[in-house]
Amino acid sequence: MIKSFKKSINTEDIVQVIVGSSALTVPIAFSEESWRLSETLPLLNVIVLIFLSLLFISLYSIQGIFQGKIKHRISHFVFRIIIDYGIALIIVFIVLFALNRMPILDDPIIAMKRIIILGFPASMGGVIVDGFDKE
Repeated sequence: MIKSFKKSINTEDIVQVIVGSSALTVPIAFSEESWRLSETLPLLNVIVLIFLSLLFISLYSIQGIFQGKIKHRISHFVFRIIIDYGIALIIVFIVLFALNRMPILDDPIIAMKRIIILGFPASMGGVIVDGFDKE
């Protein structure tokens, strides 16, 4: 099973997600507005952002990566969504950490909110770049 998942995502795909995620994370991560938003945005809205991120990744993946043909590849589809979103969140974490805006030890709730807030545009950029040359 792991072998078949490796066929569904390769190093080129991962690099594309990293580049796309970085392209949309970096300009927003330098914005003090995004830092402050993480301090004031209610948890319900953060959960909505997670849902929207996963929804948009799914919709784009269905059409842009799988060309609407996921009936017999649902496990690959779900795996790819998880990988794309996970990579985007890791990129956001790294960028915020580099900017010293990741208070993971001092205020983990704010840190997680920042990751999720910036993860929304990062995941969009990642999946779009990933879908440029697909199947």
